[in-house]
Amino acid sequence: MAFAEYRPLDEKSLVEYIKAVPSLSSKLGDNIDGLTIKEVGDGNLNFVYIVIGSSGSFVIKQALPYIRCIGESWPMTKERAYFEAVALKEHGRWCPDNVPEVYHFDRTMSLIGMRYLEPPHIILRKGLIAGVEYPLLAEHISEYMAKTLFHASLLYRSTTEHKSAVAEFCGNVELCRLTEQVVFSDPYKVSQYNRWTSPHLDHDADAIRNDNALKAEIAELKSKFIERTQALIHGDLHTSSVMVTLESTQVIDPEFAFYGPMGFDVGAFMGNLILAYFSQDGHADGNNDRKKYKEWILRTIEDTWNLFHKKFIALWDKHKDGSGEAYLPAIYNNPELQHLVQKKYFEDLFHDTLGFGAAKMIRRIVGVAHVEDFESITDDTKRASCERRALELAKLLLKQRRKFHDIGEIVAAIRQIQ
Repeated sequence: MAFAEYRPLDEKSLVEYIKAVPSLSSKLGDNIDGLTIKEVGDGNLNFVYIVIGSSGSFVIKQALPYIRCIGESWPMTKERAYFEAVALKEHGRWCPDNVPEVYHFDRTMSLIGMRYLEPPHIILRKGLIAGVEYPLLAEHISEYMAKTLFHASLLYRSTTEHKSAVAEFCGNVELCRLTEQVVFSDPYKVSQYNRWTSPHLDHDADAIRNDNALKAEIAELKSKFIERTQALIHGDLHTSSVMVTLESTQVIDPEFAFYGPMGFDVGAFMGNLILAYFSQDGHADGNNDRKKYKEWILRTIEDTWNLFHKKFIALWDKHKDGSGEAYLPAIYNNPELQHLVQKKYFEDLFHDTLGFGAAKMIRRIVGVAHVEDFESITDDTKRASCERRALELAKLLLKQRRKFHDIGEIVAAIRQIQ
């Protein structure tokens, strides 16, 4: 252990720390004092440093004891770094091609050292804003979601294994409570942290706070988020938690990880793709109307769900006689019954995905933390128009999600919002 007590690191003290940790210093080459260090955190929660030496590199991520974008007035547990490290290792175990390797974890310092995703890797959200098509995105992210969610569920694990893992991740309660607040509570009441494109969306924000049907649905989803320990979920799987190139997709930042409903992860990713879709008109110009790109986003939404469904079911079929205790093979012992329970399972998961995805969309427009997809649209009127269309769809999905039965119907609903 490099330091005996926690302290936030700066560039100078980080070098001192690296020198004391062989698992890190050995990756950089001989000239430790000649390192290139750059702080690249998005400013919301943590310090994130890219460290480059003469013959290697890595990323250092350190949790702070408060929310960085708010300040010390909003305390936050440093222990989130522990749960992030455990989740990275567990998800990397099942999907190593899409999760960066962890080199070092220091619980005292709330610090993780991991693989640096070198250029041309960029944050997916930035690529979506720039209008870049990623031909393997749906294939890769569906693989990640299918493998990580299936293997951490009772479809694969015994009850004993599952309960033990659930108990450990119950310790990440502070970040779960933060999600409860910013996703399921604040957007539906007056809160000092809420903001929106004002005055353009004043009426829209007020309408959400006074929509009884919407509140009834969000209460149900909040209960499911709190109570259901379906699988180890990433907990914050938006398009800024994914780094991409044309050939690579890497999922990062699972500090919100806990055992929760699978649809929260799938919905978060799908909801953020929908936000990206509605933002495109705000990024269109005389050289590119973005219509072709919007079609690519819709295909990616459809392909992501269909591939996820296909891969998840394939894993279920492969392990149906294994140690998973959700559906015991002595009971679910014929193809007709197997198909029946799988169909019901995915109907529920689809509706969860729509509900949670819609909730994430709403909170990104009238809650505390917004998305660059919209925020980078400098014309307030144009930005508000894009956001209003996204809100219209989100409210529809949240209140009527049980009426939809396949992803094609969702794509059709998106197209109808003008």
